[in-house]
Amino acid sequence: MKPNRWDDAYARRAREEKWLARSVYKLEEMDKRFKLIRRGHRVLDLGCYPGSWCQYALKKVGQGGEVVGIDLKPPDRLPARRFRFIQADVMDLDIEWLVGEISPRDMVLSDLAPSTTGIRAADESRSLALAQRAVEIAGALLKQGGDFVCKIFEGEDLNRFKAEISSRFQQMRLYRPKATRKRSREVYLVAQRWLAQG
Repeated sequence: MKPNRWDDAYARRAREEKWLARSVYKLEEMDKRFKLIRRGHRVLDLGCYPGSWCQYALKKVGQGGEVVGIDLKPPDRLPARRFRFIQADVMDLDIEWLVGEISPRDMVLSDLAPSTTGIRAADESRSLALAQRAVEIAGALLKQGGDFVCKIFEGEDLNRFKAEISSRFQQMRLYRPKATRKRSREVYLVAQRWLAQG
């Protein structure tokens, strides 16, 4: 039988520890480093399938918190209490409707990724469009002082995008978690303390 190239130590550990995906270790590392998710927080997870980030966030926010996930496909085996799933394409989502439904949020997470083509410029452009949409949604929903984590592919537009984010938060860093696959060009923008626009 041919070995599964995606089945690495993180994937095996995730199965053993009953996480829904290996990507949980990226969020866990960022959370430990930057102290992102706290008890009682109201969290939004964009691109939430297969659900490990929601699973982790639910554990961290505790009984007084709440997590909403948005994706085209619903995650499996998440508790109905304190978790709400909205089935939608974020690019077509009515943000005003979303604000009325779930605002405000302490934390917006985006692990959105495009369907890749193998053409570097096209993939970078699609990733940037998703990241920009995530910022737009975060800007409408975040409380003053809220935090935002967003995946994006490294490319020539990254510096411009970083500058755009930096102007809206007190602090912004680029971070590449250890669980990121070696060949991957993904990095995360960790933006903290949203400056609500007057």
